[in-house]
Amino acid sequence: MTNPSSIQRIAISTGGGDAPGLNAVIRAAVLSALNRGWEVYGIRDGYNGLLLPEQFPDGGLVRLTREKVRGITHLGGTIIGTTNRNSPLHYPITNEKGEIEYIDRTDELIRNFRIHHIDALITVGGDGSLAIGNVLAKKGLRVIGVPKTIDNDLDGTVVTFGFDTAVTFATECLDRLHSTAASHGRVIVVEVMGRYAGWIALHTGVAGSADAILIPEIPYDISKVAEKIKQRDQQGSNFTIVVVAEGAKPVGGAVSVVEKESGRAERLGGIGEKVAAEIQALTRKETRVVVLGHLLRGGSPIANDRLIALRFGAAAVRALDEGQAGVMVALDPPLVNYVPLEEATRRMKAVPLDCDTILTGRDLGVCFGD
Repeated sequence: MTNPSSIQRIAISTGGGDAPGLNAVIRAAVLSALNRGWEVYGIRDGYNGLLLPEQFPDGGLVRLTREKVRGITHLGGTIIGTTNRNSPLHYPITNEKGEIEYIDRTDELIRNFRIHHIDALITVGGDGSLAIGNVLAKKGLRVIGVPKTIDNDLDGTVVTFGFDTAVTFATECLDRLHSTAASHGRVIVVEVMGRYAGWIALHTGVAGSADAILIPEIPYDISKVAEKIKQRDQQGSNFTIVVVAEGAKPVGGAVSVVEKESGRAERLGGIGEKVAAEIQALTRKETRVVVLGHLLRGGSPIANDRLIALRFGAAAVRALDEGQAGVMVALDPPLVNYVPLEEATRRMKAVPLDCDTILTGRDLGVCFGD
């Protein structure tokens, strides 16, 4: 525990991929801090505002006032920007030989926080951003983490904001695709985000009445999916909807990677096309692919995500006021509790194979490729 009375100025950072609800977190944190007499600054584009200030003619730190955050709760994106490149833990530089090597810039970050008289940090992000926050906390900075990811794969919290909005939009897409698939007697493969966890695919697929759902937690046998499609044809249903998580992989196979660029996590994708090609070869049915991709990240957060985000932002400031440090706020209904950052970033939250949603899908006749 730290002394909250020494806090005069805090900073907020949003890192990683954007998610609906980020601006709601910012608004809640800013208003909660201002009501305590604290100044609030936003760090531009993750930590780039402190590490690469020359890129921002108007300054890498933005003073966040009541006027700055007025009317932003419903807006998608983040008003201070974000990035999923160049982690300060493994920052890529070109050495004298022209080779890429990685250095740790967290000590430089700590110095910059001191130079700008920032007493505490609220870092809003996924596992990567929270891991950075954990290192900064161990080096003496007062840090509160706010879990953010549409993938819902962060351990320690029941749910992350943005997830419900992503699932709601993806389900609406499935509703539309059902009618066109039925009209043409086609198989439509829908690829969704989620990285190495199948939460989005599972919830979307069950809510949207998909016939097959392929998730990373259950390596699939494509022949099982083909059998499901043929079975539906025999039963008089001449179309099939298949939802595929971007991190799904066949039995004995690997995930599909679009590219792996220095300074950022590997980018998954392409599994939808692979599955569609194999389905068409095995069933001789016309098969189409829809990749929802970044459509799941954009747009206004639904009411539930706004509420979670507002609760998280206010709870983060409340945690600082209580003297907390090195913790992540976490939803534990009906409360928002605190989980040590070390614990929150220890492992990914995968879909349990015995969870009720999978059991419900199996009872409904959904094929999981196993």
